[in-house]
Parts: sequence; C-alpha cells; structure tokens
Amino acid sequence: MDKLLNDFSPGLFLVQTVLLLLLIFIMVKYAWKPILNSLNEREEGIQGALDAAENAKKEMQNLQSDNEKLLKEARAEREGMLKEAREIKEKMIADAKGEAQEQANKMIAQAQESIRSEKHAALAELKNQVANISVEIAEKVVRGELADKKKQLSLVDKMLEDVTLN
Repeated sequence: MDKLLNDFSPGLFLVQTVLLLLLIFIMVKYAWKPILNSLNEREEGIQGALDAAENAKKEMQNLQSDNEKLLKEARAEREGMLKEAREIKEKMIADAKGEAQEQANKMIAQAQESIRSEKHAALAELKNQVANISVEIAEKVVRGELADKKKQLSLVDKMLEDVTLN
C-alpha cells in the first residue's frame, strides 16, 4: 500500500476523474436513454407476452369447456342415433319375421291346396282305372259265361227271375 501512495499523482487522478465524468456524461447523454428505452420496450414486450399468454390460457379454458359441451352433445346425439338405429333394426326384423311368416303360411296353404287337388285327381284317376278294370273283368266274365249256349239261357232265366214286373 505504501508503494501505491508513493506513486500517487494528483494530476493523473484529476485527468482520470474528468475522463470518468466525461464518459458518464456521454453515456447518460447518448447511451442511457436508448438503453432505458430498449429496457422499457423489452419490459413492455414481456408484459404483453405475459398478458397474451394469460388471454390464451383463458381462451383455452373457454375452448376446453366448449369442447366438453360439444363432446357431451355429440355423445348424446350418438346415443340417440344408436337407439334409433336399434329400434329401426328391431322393427325391420319384426317386419321381416311377420312377412316371412305370412309367406310361409301362404306357401303352406298353396301346398295343402295343391295336395288336395292332386289327391282328388289321383282318386278320380284311381276310380277310372278301377272302373276300367271292373269293366274288363266283367267283360271277360260275361264272355266266359256267354260262350256256351246253355249258360246263356240259364243267365237270361236268372235275370228274368230277378226282375219283377209292377
């Protein structure tokens, strides 16, 4: 410290002090205001960004609540549509079952009618065949009976006895 006091020069000190004050004056005059202005602008920018972030946060909350409402409405609408679709499906199935039952009943009735008509036709054909066979048998029997003259006379006599005159 002694050496420092020994080397002290008041002129040098005065020049350095004047230079320091001049430097401070120049800084205040030319640099201080732009620095303060840039600091103020930066502070305002940061505050604006914070305000914008707060507004964005509020807007996001509003959008989120709106989304929740829309989602609930969409779910309710979806449930309604699914319920309506189920009802339509059940109605279509019931209608189809009824129509199928009706068609089945018609087909059964047609089949029964067809069976009846075929049965009547078969019975009529059977009667015709029986009649034809009976006529053929009778024809053969009569030929056999009438082949002999004695048999013819006895048959005529027998028929005459069966016939009564009124």
